[in-house]
Amino acid sequence: MAARPTVESPVVVDTPSAPARVGYGTLLRTPSAWTFLLPAFAARLPYAMLSMGISLLILGTHGSYGTAGTVVAVAAVAQALVGPQTGRLADRYGQAAVLVPSVLVHAVSVGALIALALGHAPVWTLFLVATPAGATVPQVGAMVRARWVAKLADRPAHLNTAFAFESVTDELTFAVGPVLTAVIASTVTPAAALIVEATLTLVGGLAFAAQRRTAPAQLVREPGTRQASALASPGVRLLAGVFLGVGSVFGGMQISVTATAEAAGQGGLSGVVYGIFAGGSMLAGVLYGLIAWRRSAQQRMLGSYTLLVLGCSTLWAMPNLVTLAVAGLVCGLAIAPTLITGYTLVETLVADGAKTEAFTWLTGAIGLGLAVGSTVAGRLIDMGGPWTGFLVPLAGSGIGLVALVTLRRLLVAPGTESRTVARSGSAMTSLVGASEH
Repeated sequence: MAARPTVESPVVVDTPSAPARVGYGTLLRTPSAWTFLLPAFAARLPYAMLSMGISLLILGTHGSYGTAGTVVAVAAVAQALVGPQTGRLADRYGQAAVLVPSVLVHAVSVGALIALALGHAPVWTLFLVATPAGATVPQVGAMVRARWVAKLADRPAHLNTAFAFESVTDELTFAVGPVLTAVIASTVTPAAALIVEATLTLVGGLAFAAQRRTAPAQLVREPGTRQASALASPGVRLLAGVFLGVGSVFGGMQISVTATAEAAGQGGLSGVVYGIFAGGSMLAGVLYGLIAWRRSAQQRMLGSYTLLVLGCSTLWAMPNLVTLAVAGLVCGLAIAPTLITGYTLVETLVADGAKTEAFTWLTGAIGLGLAVGSTVAGRLIDMGGPWTGFLVPLAGSGIGLVALVTLRRLLVAPGTESRTVARSGSAMTSLVGASEH
C-alpha cells in the first residue's frame, strides 16, 4: 500500500511492476558526479591504510601484537565515537566546515604518532596521539553517500545503484590500501606508509571539501526546535550493532592475517592476502549493484549476513596462506552485499537532515568493531598463536546474526511499505520503505 504523501497537491505515484535496473554507466553520467568522486577516493583510501600502517609501525618498534592491536583499537574507538558527531555537525554546518579542520589535525596527529613510535616512547604516549589521529579520520564515505541522496532523492533506483557503487568503492580501498601499505612498509619503512596515508588524507580531503556545489544543503532548523539524533531510531541502533560484527571481521582479519604471514616467514604477503579478502567483497558488490532485486532489503540483509558467518567459520582451520586467501575470498563475498543493504536500509529510517549522521553511525560501528576485533585478536594471538585470532570474526559476526534475526522487524520504516515519490511542482517528497530496495 502506497504511503500517503505529505503535500496537498496533485500526486503522481510511480509503482512499477518490477524493480528498475540502473547500470553503473548511467549512474556515473549524473551531472557533476566525477567532481566529488575522484577527490573522495583519494581521501577515503587512507581509511584502509591507517590501521595496518599503525600495526606494522608498532610491531617494528615495540614488538608486540597485543600492543599494536591496542593502539589500533584506541584510534578506531576514537573514530567510532567522534565520527558520528562530525557527521551531525556536517548535516548542520556543511561538510567543508567540518572536513577542513579534521584533515589538518589528522595529518599532525599521525606525524606525532610516527615520531613517538620511532623514538620508542612509552606505550601510553602512543595511545595519547592515536586518539586524535582516529577521531579526525574524515568521514568521506558518509559524506559522499549524503551527496548521492541529495542528487538522487527523486530516483530511488539510481540511489540503490549509488549505494552499491559506494560499497564497491569502499571495498576497492580495502583491497588497494592494505597492499599499498604493506608494499611501502616492506620496501621503505612502516613510517613511510603512514606518511603516505596522512598526505592522501590531507590532499584528498581538502580537494573534496572544495567541491561545495555538490554538497547537500545545510540543515536549517526552526527557532526553538532541536534535531533528533539518527541514533534515536531503533532500526539505526540495530544496524549499528550489526555493523559492529562486520567491523570485528575486519579487525580480526587484519591482525590475524598479519600474524599468520609473519609466522610463515612471508610478512610481505599479509597485504596481498587481506587484499584478496577485500577483492572478493568488491566483486560481490559490483554484481549486487547490477541486479534488480525482488526480495526486500530485510531479506537480503539476513541472507548476506548468514553467508558472512558461514564464511568466517572456516578461517581458523586454514593450514597455510594459500588456503587462507581462498577462504578469505569466500568470506569477503558476503561483505559488500551486507554493507550495501545496511546503508540502503538506514537511509529509509531517518529524516533528510540526519542522513550524514546516520551513515556515519554505521561507519563508526564498523570502526568500533574493528577496534574490539583487533584488540581481542591481538591478545589471543600473543597467547595461543595466529589461528586463535580468526575466532574473533566468527564470534563477532555470529553475535550480529543473532541480533539481526531477533530484532529484524525494527528495520521496517514506520508507516511505509514501499518507496513512493510524490511530486508537487518543483517540490518532491520521497517516502522510503525497504521492500523495493
